[in-house]
Amino acid sequence: MDSRRERTENARLDNFVDGAFAFAITLLVISGTGLPKDIAALEHALRGIPAFAACFAQPAIFWHGHVRWRDSVHLTDRASLLLSLLLVFFALIFVFPLHLVYASFFSAITHGWLSPDLAVSSVDLQALAALFACYGLSYACMAGTLALMFRHAARNGDLTRANAISVHVSVASWAYYAGIGLLSALIALSAFATGTEWLIAIAGFSYALLGFTGGIANRYRARIEQGRVP
Repeated sequence: MDSRRERTENARLDNFVDGAFAFAITLLVISGTGLPKDIAALEHALRGIPAFAACFAQPAIFWHGHVRWRDSVHLTDRASLLLSLLLVFFALIFVFPLHLVYASFFSAITHGWLSPDLAVSSVDLQALAALFACYGLSYACMAGTLALMFRHAARNGDLTRANAISVHVSVASWAYYAGIGLLSALIALSAFATGTEWLIAIAGFSYALLGFTGGIANRYRARIEQGRVP
């Protein structure tokens, strides 16, 4: 009975998280609040596809992080429940700055041809800095929550050695993600306070550091396997 109840609780939590992420992604639909009613409206909506694709990928990455956490452990304690709900909470906040950041990016690099609904030229410096700060903080909060979930699993889950190594590597990877988001947010806040335009570009390009995640994770895994990490 205990095992059956545990499976039921796991399924309910996972279904809720899956549904919440699906809802968050639904908010990013390219056509806005309604379906296009003519060819011109359809063409206008299709210009938002690149931004939508980039926006779609971000929540999908965090959702997959939760899936990997569930595949690694089968915890149903209160901490796991609260952390999962916290992840959903941040996901529903994250979707708003996420859309604006990518829409403004594609609009800027194509001079308004892509994501035409967002007029980048009308966004002042401080508003753009505030947007990047909100995005970075939301990103850091979501990645940090996943790092805490894997850390909780490492401490309380009944793990095999292979799973334990994978979980510890996930802790480090998500903590690295959170650190980059926080770094970008701090740079954006500096741009907001000082009015320095080039700092906004630095805040955006900070996410290029995510490209080093795989190498850092592999190196950390090797150190664990060699017993050099407690």
